Amino acid sequence: MEVTARINIDSPTGRKLVREIEKHKKIAEIEYPLPESIAGQKTFTLEEVFGKLEKKLNEHYGTELKLKY
Repeated sequence: MEVTARINIDSPTGRKLVREIEKHKKIAEIEYPLPESIAGQKTFTLEEVFGKLEKKLNEHYGTELKLKY
């Protein structure tokens, strides 16, 4: 049997409850919802993120750096 609970973590008591639940990893799992400000936005792969970083570094420093990831 499973139970779903909503805990307001804006208060110290709520944060304390969540910390206590997190201690019991074998029987309890906590899922944190995405904030509304980023929900529905495109997610990027590791290759896309490092590709953009590589491009910016090379443009800024005038190098031909190739990152390995």
